[in-house]
Amino acid sequence: MILNIKLFRMLFIDVTIFDLLDIFLLTFIFYKLYYFLRGSRAAQMAAGLVVILIVSLVAQLLSMQAITWLFENLKTVWLILFVIIFQPELRRMLTNLGQSRLIRYIVRVSESKLVDELLKAVETLSSKRYGGLIVMTRNTGLKAIIETGIRIEAEVSAPLLISIFNPRSPLHDGAVIIQGEIIKAAKCILPLSNELKNDSGLGTRHRAGLGMSEESDAFVIIVSEETGRISVAFNGELIRNVSLSQLENMLQDALKIKAME
Repeated sequence: MILNIKLFRMLFIDVTIFDLLDIFLLTFIFYKLYYFLRGSRAAQMAAGLVVILIVSLVAQLLSMQAITWLFENLKTVWLILFVIIFQPELRRMLTNLGQSRLIRYIVRVSESKLVDELLKAVETLSSKRYGGLIVMTRNTGLKAIIETGIRIEAEVSAPLLISIFNPRSPLHDGAVIIQGEIIKAAKCILPLSNELKNDSGLGTRHRAGLGMSEESDAFVIIVSEETGRISVAFNGELIRNVSLSQLENMLQDALKIKAME
């Protein structure tokens, strides 16, 4: 087998392609864990677990029977404790992994639920005349825009979007950024377009939505607070007075193009 072909010898160990792949994968896993844990309270807990692990190894080397016995008996519950302690970080990491292009290409996750939830939310926002500004990311990264708002990191749902854009909500003023099937952040600040400066019938939301579509390949949905009318900004173009059926077709087309790219 190709993976078992010896590449070189290090001390008394024969190194194969499989060994290098094993090291690469392990390094990648530890890097991802560090990336998701850094700067959080979980990082402090991880440091505590590392200290416990070091104490366990030292106890074994020094033949400290009592401590070694204690750690040996705790082995069965380490995995359960790890899952309980790092549950939020593990969920976030798995969600991020599931949104990668490779996984989405292989699994072909259905976008129908996402479209349904968005249509329900937009329909309610329009009927209640709640101003709405929803940005669907595609290939252009919007990390800088996300950092201007407040992190949400929640699955897209109509009730959540409606509550965010409720005029009494502290998050309603600004844009919601959606990446994959996750609401990344709310109350985000978008760049304003200069194209609609002299159009008195359109407000800041429309200028922000158009500005976002001019500077990225994002698909932007805008709901007017004054009229309840729905508009779409895409590829630097603003399409006004969009019906729900038209919006559904546009969303499906935009998502299909993203999947193909």
